Amino acid sequence: MNARSFPDLASLRASGKVGLARALARLERGAGGLEAAELLDAAEAEPHGDVLGLTGPPGVGKSTLTGALVRAFRAEGRTVGVVAVDPSSMRSGGALLGDRARIPTDPDDRGVFVRSLAARDRLGGLSELAFGAVILMRALFDRVIVETVGVGQSEADVALVADTILLAVQPASGDALQFIKAGVMELPDVIAVTKADLGLPAIRAREDLEGAMTLASPGAGRWRAPVTLVSSETGEGLDTLAALIDGHAAFLREDGLRERRRAEQSDR
Repeated sequence: MNARSFPDLASLRASGKVGLARALARLERGAGGLEAAELLDAAEAEPHGDVLGLTGPPGVGKSTLTGALVRAFRAEGRTVGVVAVDPSSMRSGGALLGDRARIPTDPDDRGVFVRSLAARDRLGGLSELAFGAVILMRALFDRVIVETVGVGQSEADVALVADTILLAVQPASGDALQFIKAGVMELPDVIAVTKADLGLPAIRAREDLEGAMTLASPGAGRWRAPVTLVSSETGEGLDTLAALIDGHAAFLREDGLRERRRAEQSDR
C-alpha cells in the first residue's frame, strides 16, 4: 500500500491483516481526506458481512463471549472481524485498549482480525472511527462483531451499525431487573444469560427475561428476541446461541429487511 494513499477494496482484500491495520490507523489519524471517504463509500456499497453488536453491563463477560463466538464462526469456515470498543478517559481521551488482549486469536489465522478502539467522547459506546471501521470490515469479512464499552443502558449507538444486537446479561447481579425497568428490552434481537454454569441463578435470570420479552411482545410476523443460556468457559449453549444469531440474520434477509435497516442507519 502506498504510504500516501488509501488502497481500493480489492487491494485491501489482497493485503490481508497488515493492510487493514494500516488503513484503520490512517483513518484514526484523520489522514487521507477524500481518498478515505471514497474507500468508505466503496465499502458501504458492498456490505458483504453480517454485523453483530454485542452489548451489556461491565463484568458480564463480553470479551470472553466474543472470543467464544469468533472460534465458533471460524470453525464454520467464516471470516470474522472484531471491533472492540474500550472506554476512554474523560480527562485525557485515551484508553487502555485492553479488549484485544482478552480476545485470544491465532496471529497466523488470516480469517480473523481484531481491532481495539477508544470510545472517545461517545457515552453511547461508538466513536465516529468505530462506525467507519465497521463499514470497512463489513465489506471484507463474513461476520463482524462489535463489542461495545459496557456502560449499560446508554449503549443505543450499537443499533446504528449492527444488523443483530446481542444483549449479554449476568445472572444473580440484578442486571435482568434493571434492563426490564429501564425499558431496554426493545433493543436486543437475541439475549444471552452468561455464566450458565452457575445453574439455578442463570435459569432464574432467563425466566425473568423471558417474562419481560412476553410483555414487550412484537407485532404479528415480527421477530421475538429469544433468551438463551451460555457459558463461554465450558462452551455450554454456544452452538444454540450461534444458531439463534444466524436465525435472526436469516430473518432479516426476508423481504429485504436487512437492506431497509441498513438504509435507515445510513440516514441517521
